[in-house]
Amino acid sequence: MKGARRARTALIEVRYSAIHGYGVFARRQIRKGTTILEYLGDRLTHSQADARYEQKESRDNHTFLFTVDSNTVIDAGVNGNEARYVNHGCDPNCESVKRGKRIFIEAIRTIRPGEELAYDYQIQRDADDPHDIDEIFSCRCGAPGCRGSMLVEREVKPRPTRAKRPQRPANGRGGRRG
Repeated sequence: MKGARRARTALIEVRYSAIHGYGVFARRQIRKGTTILEYLGDRLTHSQADARYEQKESRDNHTFLFTVDSNTVIDAGVNGNEARYVNHGCDPNCESVKRGKRIFIEAIRTIRPGEELAYDYQIQRDADDPHDIDEIFSCRCGAPGCRGSMLVEREVKPRPTRAKRPQRPANGRGGRRG
């Protein structure tokens, strides 16, 4: 049949993931730099998102909320698409990219067919987080360098250094010379 086009294999599929629940997997090779999909869902203010989930159990880490900026959150749990199933990974093959007020998932390296897509969620920490917040948002990616949490790494504050005592002169007397 002349001129007939062969149907192209879909780029991704959602199926069970060993990392967490469902995941998104490449059905064919995805080249580095490819925009794979947009993160879609209800667009809310932060206060609307807080109100929507205020009854949620505090130890529930299951969320489809994506912070766009200081005013906007995307709730992929309502009117969302496959992007909500892309799992967190500490050695990701994708990243989230903001273009205007939209979020896209892009490949940061070539992804092989069958490979699960993952990006670093970089969930922000809050001052009022419970003491076991890293346990609540524990990472299951299995990467050799896994940091154990979907949260951004804790800031390591440099230890305050003590002022060094002025060295005493060799003659054993300190003080000012006048």
